[in-house]
Amino acid sequence: MLSAETAAGRYPVETVEAMAAVCLEAEKSEVVQLDTDFLNQTFSRIDQSVAMGALFTAYHLQVKAIAALTDSGATALWMSRHRIHVPIYAMTPNVASQRKMQLYRNVVPLPLDASTDRDTALEQAEELLLAQGVVQRGDFIVLTIGEPMGQPGGTNTLKIVRVGS
Repeated sequence: MLSAETAAGRYPVETVEAMAAVCLEAEKSEVVQLDTDFLNQTFSRIDQSVAMGALFTAYHLQVKAIAALTDSGATALWMSRHRIHVPIYAMTPNVASQRKMQLYRNVVPLPLDASTDRDTALEQAEELLLAQGVVQRGDFIVLTIGEPMGQPGGTNTLKIVRVGS
């Protein structure tokens, strides 16, 4: 819509700032319709089913955050397509995936050490959210992870966790 103005116009910075303000305001007033989004929907992929289950669970339990332990970022991408007002933290050791996920709506990519031990990775995810000030001990979060770890497209687990327990 404004590509000519931003590319060759006299006020490219102001144009982008104005559009950014419009987008931010529009997202604030967005009505969440998660239940109707899922009506008559079927999911053929396991990782998509887990992502949608995480959204549904986080929305109805009113958890503080969703932590998606991901390699490729596919799980975070599935979740970013639906707005639920619960922040999604996509944790990956893959720098390319972190950069790509910067563009996903409502997703904050965070670096997480590569670990083949599931329990260690889950503990690191909790500690990272605590350190970032996203959650406090006793808050609930929803975690998604693929087992065995380190295989792209393998998200197959959803876990509800009370932080620090």
